[in-house]
Amino acid sequence: MAYLKILGVDFGAARTGLAKSDDLFMFSVGLGNIKSYNVEKAAQDVAAKANEINADIVVVGKPINMDGSCGEKAQNAIKFGEMISQYTNAKIDYFDERLTTVMAHQILGDSGIKAKNRKNVVDSLSAEIILQGYMDMIKNKNNNI
Repeated sequence: MAYLKILGVDFGAARTGLAKSDDLFMFSVGLGNIKSYNVEKAAQDVAAKANEINADIVVVGKPINMDGSCGEKAQNAIKFGEMISQYTNAKIDYFDERLTTVMAHQILGDSGIKAKNRKNVVDSLSAEIILQGYMDMIKNKNNNI
């Protein structure tokens, strides 16, 4: 049975975290960060990673407001996804990323990693959380059919 290959993305102004699905479609695996203040360059780098791993889908975290509305950050994530789509044939999808960065900081704190040392890993971990949620959603939908 062939599984989808998915690249998870936590878009940020300075760092964009990346994660990929494992070969058995069970877990998300962090791939580190892309460091760029240039949104177009970051989109090209994400697309290049998607192409490198032969991703079927690129899932961009969409920071929906707590009241369910889409604000400026969610619109920026959608625009970022549209930029990525110019450089890859992978399908672009979005996943509600509310509180993923908070969860990532909590996990890192519980792991004993000091706040000053979290900057380099928090975005990749956030991408893992986004991707894991997306994969779990797909698996739940398929199990309920």
